[in-house]
Amino acid sequence: METTGSATEGDPLKRGEDGAETGTAPSAAELKKKSCKEVLGFAKLTHWRTAVFFLSLFLCLTIVFAFSFIIPCPVRPQYLLSWNRTFSEAATYDFLAIEDTSKDKVMDVLFVVKNTEGSQNNTCAGAGLPSPCVFALAVDGTDGATLWELPLDPDFHWAQCGLDKDSSRTWDCLLSHSDQLTAVDKYTGDIKWQQFHPSGLHSTLPVLSVPDLDGDKVSDVALVASDNTQTQLVFISGKTGIQIGSTVVLDFPEVTNHLLHCTTKGSHYVLLQKDTGLYGLALWRIAAKAKAGLEMGLKKDTQWEKNANPTSGLIPVYESDSMKQVLRAGETEDTPNLLLVTGREVAEVDGKNLQLLWRFNTSSVLSKPSFGHFNKDDILDVVVEEDIGNYTKRVIILDGKSGGVLWEVKLLATPNSPRPASVHTTNSFSIFVFWGMMLSGTNSSVPSTSDRRSYMLHPLYSKVLLESPSSMDHIVTFRATLLERGRHAAYILLTGPGTEGAEGTVVLSKRKLKQDVPDSNVLRIGNDGGSETNEDIKEAFNRLRFSDW
Repeated sequence: METTGSATEGDPLKRGEDGAETGTAPSAAELKKKSCKEVLGFAKLTHWRTAVFFLSLFLCLTIVFAFSFIIPCPVRPQYLLSWNRTFSEAATYDFLAIEDTSKDKVMDVLFVVKNTEGSQNNTCAGAGLPSPCVFALAVDGTDGATLWELPLDPDFHWAQCGLDKDSSRTWDCLLSHSDQLTAVDKYTGDIKWQQFHPSGLHSTLPVLSVPDLDGDKVSDVALVASDNTQTQLVFISGKTGIQIGSTVVLDFPEVTNHLLHCTTKGSHYVLLQKDTGLYGLALWRIAAKAKAGLEMGLKKDTQWEKNANPTSGLIPVYESDSMKQVLRAGETEDTPNLLLVTGREVAEVDGKNLQLLWRFNTSSVLSKPSFGHFNKDDILDVVVEEDIGNYTKRVIILDGKSGGVLWEVKLLATPNSPRPASVHTTNSFSIFVFWGMMLSGTNSSVPSTSDRRSYMLHPLYSKVLLESPSSMDHIVTFRATLLERGRHAAYILLTGPGTEGAEGTVVLSKRKLKQDVPDSNVLRIGNDGGSETNEDIKEAFNRLRFSDW
C-alpha cells in the first residue's frame, strides 16, 4: 500500500538542495513561464533559418542570372573548310609562318608577296616605295581575310617569326629586305624598329634569339653570316635594333647552317655546321669578343668546356666528311636531341651529354627529315626520304629511341614535293603526310609535277595509305598544323611560279585535313593490305581528334 509521503508516477520527482528526491511537482506558473521561453527561442531560431535560406536563394539566382545574361558565353570561331587567296601578277617566297595574330586563340597565316598594290587599298607609290614592292601579310586562319598588310622596300631576303616566345620583346617577326632589318608586331603589323643591316654582313637564317646582353631587360638577337674565308656574328638589340658591340669574326669558313643550343646548366652554345661536321662555340666566348664585359650575365658549362679547343674554343659535337643537315629533335623540349644527316647516315645525338644515341645507314636523303609519333612511347620518331635511284624514293619512319625501321614505302620521287609533315592526335600517335606517286606498271620513267599526290598514313592501319584525289600547282611551301589548340587540323599551301621571285599567279590556300577523306583512294601496300574495308579505313580517319604535342 502506498503511503501519503511517497512519490508516485503521477507526481514528478523533485530534487531538493541536499540532492534527495522529493515528490513536490512544479507549479502551473513555472510550467507556463518555461513553456513561453522555449516557444519564443524556437520562433527566433526559425526566423533566422528562414532569412539565411532566402539570402542563399537570392545569391544563387544572382549568380545564375549573371552567367546567363550579363557574362556572355564564349563564341567559338566559325571555320570555312577551305579558302583561297589569289594574287595576280605577283611573286612570292619560301616563307610561311603560323601565328595567332588576331588574339582569338586561332592560328593565322603570315607570308610575303611582291606586288604593285595590296588588298587593303595600299599601294607601293602611296607608301613612298618603288613599284612593285614587298607586302608582308597576315590573313585570318578561319576565312582567309586580310588582318593587316605592311608594304616594305624591295627586295626581299628572308623573314622569321616566332621570336617573341619566352622573351620580353614587343615584336615577333624580323624581316631582311633591301639593306634593312625590320621588326614587326605580329598583332598589328606595326613596325617596332627599322635599322640598316650591319655593313658587310649578308646574314642567313635562322635568327638566334639570345638572352639580354645590353641590360635593357629585353632579349636580344644574333645574326650569323659565312663565306669561303670566314664566319661573322653580330648581336642586335631586341629593343632598338642597334648593333651591340663589334662584329665577331671567326676563322671558321663555309658554315652552312647554325643553331642555338642550351645545355642542362643553362649555358648557350652556337652550333655551327659545315661539311666536316658540327661544332659548338659558347655564347659567352662570342659575347666577350664583341664587347668586354658583355658575357657577365651568361652561364658557363664546365662539362662542355672540357672538350673545347684551347685556342679556338670550338667543341666537336659530331664529325663527318659529308655533313648535310642538322635539326632539333623536338622544339618543345628544353634540351632537345640533335638529328644529323650526312652523305651516308642519319644519326641522333643526346643534347645533354653529346653522346651518340643511334645511327642508321642510308644513301642520299632527298628532303629535310621531319618528326612524329608512330608508336606510343612518347619519343619522337623520324621520317626520312631516301633516294634509291631510278626516280624512286623510300619513305622510312625510324624509331626515335633505337633508330630501327618502323615503317617504309616506295614512291615515285616526283618534282617539287614538300618535305613530310605530321599532326599529333589525342591517341598519342601522329597522322603522317607525305608527297609523291604510288608505283605502278603505268608510271612513266620520268615523273612530272602533275603526277604528284599527297598521302596520309594512320599508324593503326599501317598496311594502307589514303591518297588525295587533288593535284597542286608548283608548291612554294607547305605546312600541316592545328589552327586551334587541340582541334581543327589543316594544311596550308603557298603556290606560285616555279622560280622564286618570278611574277605569276600566287595562291595561298587552306584545306581541312579530313576534307578529302570521303573522295580519297584507299591504297593497299605490301603483301598483306589488311582485312578492314575501305569504309572502315575512311571512318577511322574521320573519327580522329587532334591534339597539341
